[in-house]
Amino acid sequence: GRSPTPMKLRDAPSSCPSLWRCLLCPPAELRLDLVLSSGQSFRWWESSPGAWTGVLGGRVWTLRQDGDRLWYTVYGEEDEHEEEEEQDGCPAKAAKLDAAETDRILRDYFQLDVGLSALYRAWGAADPLFRKVANGFPGVRVLRQDPVECLFSFICTSNNHISRITAMIERLCQAFGRRLCCLDSRPFHAFPSLSALTGADAEARLRALGFGYRAKFVSGSARAIAEGLGTEGLCQLRTVPYAEARRVLCALPGVGAKVADCVCLLSLDKAEALPVDTHVWHIARQRYGVALGGKSLTPRAYQEIGDFFRGLWGPRAGWAQAV
Repeated sequence: GRSPTPMKLRDAPSSCPSLWRCLLCPPAELRLDLVLSSGQSFRWWESSPGAWTGVLGGRVWTLRQDGDRLWYTVYGEEDEHEEEEEQDGCPAKAAKLDAAETDRILRDYFQLDVGLSALYRAWGAADPLFRKVANGFPGVRVLRQDPVECLFSFICTSNNHISRITAMIERLCQAFGRRLCCLDSRPFHAFPSLSALTGADAEARLRALGFGYRAKFVSGSARAIAEGLGTEGLCQLRTVPYAEARRVLCALPGVGAKVADCVCLLSLDKAEALPVDTHVWHIARQRYGVALGGKSLTPRAYQEIGDFFRGLWGPRAGWAQAV
């Protein structure tokens, strides 16, 4: 194919002022460094100190915070830049997305209409332990991700750690996703569509990419959704009660309670969903004295721990747990 025009990474608003925009957003409401590196999403990297570059909504973005401002720039797709003159390393025109739309995408992704400082105060009032810990971690919010991306990312997280999950998802996107652009000779790809993952050879290709037993779960869940709910139906789980969304997800190959709760919390608007792993289980037992379960995290203990924290922290317990 055509060799792409490599674009330069823009690491600060001073580099190409006309291509950056900002939203007002104090650090108490959002800390990019805490939110984007904490294992909610695996598609962001710190491209230079304080600058985060990643793929969101089929576009490549760089984000940066400065005081009360959240700055962002969106890169155009390769073919938009083919005929353009470069001036001082800046493309002649910005990506073909209007400002109101890019603002809306970011506000939606970071759920900026949810006031975080007030929630921290309420959680702290209900829980002195939260209050003590939270002082060091302001601005931790829950992302609102695309349900397809979120589901397939979290299927990859079983018995895995962040750096390895990140590399797996990068390989998944390179192999099955649409190429978006090339920045500093690094290619960026969109997350694969559902249909891209349903091919007859998908499982074998995923195994070749090092997915191991998860290859079967990714291709199996893709087929199950394609033949059942569809992408549309998966997105519509945003409008059904938490218990129902969780039940539908748990019927998919490779989706247990924890993966289902991650998807409910991070993409389906279920703020009360509370993923419980062994860390959360130990915290519940050691710090909160919740006497539950024997030597292992049973399904019943899982449910009771979630219910305990929902009782303590209220309707956005999943957000409090993220902190």
